[in-house]
Amino acid sequence: MAGFFRIHDKGVDVHVRLTPRSSKDALEGVDTAADGRSHLAARVRAVPEKGAANAALEKLLASSLGIARSDVSVVAGGTSRLKTVRLSGDAGALTAKLEELAGRSAR
Repeated sequence: MAGFFRIHDKGVDVHVRLTPRSSKDALEGVDTAADGRSHLAARVRAVPEKGAANAALEKLLASSLGIARSDVSVVAGGTSRLKTVRLSGDAGALTAKLEELAGRSAR
């Protein structure tokens, strides 16, 4: 399950597959793509225009993980469904929260 994030010196990078224009904002667990890479599946109601879906994703992750919105930012894949989101802070605490969240949403 840990394959959907990568630890670095300033926090954690999370690989996310985002579906915009959904009926709800939700994290839906960890999926594996055809190429074998894992990602956190997320849905947001926002449309993918002018960064609205990315901002909704950042807000969703911040609230789900209990961290400040300013500690979450999309750093790669801004116009793609597959994104890398950087979570700034203590890597140990963040990875524990991510693993707990992935386990909860997979049920």
